[in-house]
Amino acid sequence: MNTHRDPAGRDIAADSHTVIAPCRKLNLAMPIRWLRAGWQDYRAVPRVSLAYGMLVFAISAVVSWLGWTLGGWVLLLTLLTGFVFVAPLLAFGLYSVARQRDAGNWPSMARSLLDMRRPVQNAMVFGLLLLVVFLVWARAGSMVHIFASPDSTPGWMDVLRFFAIGSAVGAVFAGFTFAASAFSLPMLANRNVDVITAVLSSINAVMRNKLTCAAWALTLLLLTAVGVATALLGLIIVIPWLAYASWHAYRDVLVVDAWAPLPIEQENTHES
Repeated sequence: MNTHRDPAGRDIAADSHTVIAPCRKLNLAMPIRWLRAGWQDYRAVPRVSLAYGMLVFAISAVVSWLGWTLGGWVLLLTLLTGFVFVAPLLAFGLYSVARQRDAGNWPSMARSLLDMRRPVQNAMVFGLLLLVVFLVWARAGSMVHIFASPDSTPGWMDVLRFFAIGSAVGAVFAGFTFAASAFSLPMLANRNVDVITAVLSSINAVMRNKLTCAAWALTLLLLTAVGVATALLGLIIVIPWLAYASWHAYRDVLVVDAWAPLPIEQENTHES
């Protein structure tokens, strides 16, 4: 592996393949920095953040209701544990908000929606990839019901057994999803880059920073679990917060100067 330093003096792990963006070497304290920076973004633009959070909550509530109605508690738990596969895509619009702040603009919902028009095609391709992974997981998760009690009202041991087995199976799917999406979606929202390059760059960065990225993945999982455990209400705060934090993670990890930045919509409105 070849390494060199960026202008700030940080080590960069460079790949000989131009299709992969170089990545910086990170220390274990970086996730704390990302969470702090993400929380600052949330507090700076509360109205936009809450609007996105309410949208995520509404979508999650509808999907949960459909899961309970169509398949009972087994399908509901499968969908909730599979939330990790679709959460990165739900946060896509929030990367534009963080991007606007980095550029010195005042973020707004209108501008972020306009910004999403340009990379939306790549986002849809990536969304299709996540959908395939989620459907495979849902199928695998539905098969786990053989370990659950046939009673209509499950006991705590049934739920715990379902979660334990489902988590073991889902860990494989979740690991791939995290590696592929950890830094690729912010890159797609920020640079004129194709999906394959973004995904390979993300996987490469995760593999070169295994311990830091494992800590970051655990942080994302725990905070998302808190959001789900609070009857989904916590997602109103958690999803925008983690989306902003993921933006800062991408900025610290990948060196993307080789790809042209996407233009940012200009608007002369301010949020109070």
